[in-house]
Amino acid sequence: MDRYAVIGNPIAHSKSPQIHAAFARQTGQALIYEALLAPLDGFAHTVARFRAQGGRGLNVTVPFKLEAFALAERHTPRAQLAGAVNTLAFGPDGILGDNTDGAGLVRDLGANLHFALAGRRILLLGAGGATRGALLPLLQSRPASLTIANRTLARAEELVALFAPHAGDSALAASSFEALAG
Repeated sequence: MDRYAVIGNPIAHSKSPQIHAAFARQTGQALIYEALLAPLDGFAHTVARFRAQGGRGLNVTVPFKLEAFALAERHTPRAQLAGAVNTLAFGPDGILGDNTDGAGLVRDLGANLHFALAGRRILLLGAGGATRGALLPLLQSRPASLTIANRTLARAEELVALFAPHAGDSALAASSFEALAG
């Protein structure tokens, strides 16, 4: 039976195991999907142990998306640009890292909420792995503007510089939290 997990710290709150179990039942797939707590200083070791025990892949959550990127031996183009990974797939040719954060967000907003992002003003709070993963698909949805606000302005500015070539006609800006409040 194929074995998968969501890995993070904390992780006990995750609903992913129940959601994936329901999907597996609905599609007739035999798989195990569990929540895996990794020590803050033991992500790579926990991944290696899971893989050695027959694990096929992991969904990665807080705070390990940047470490997962470094651990992956190959990356999809969107993961490469994001510099963060939320999916690790184990195969005979090594570990493939992908980032589905943004694609899933944009798809969900459109399909489930019928909310079009084109021409809208978007505010993203934070400049970590999830934001890095969401930026390209959000920019590809052609918003009027997208502002990244972060406690540390320099981190938001780094992302603006990195993603500016992908902004098209969208205004891309950085802000501190203090500037938003004031």
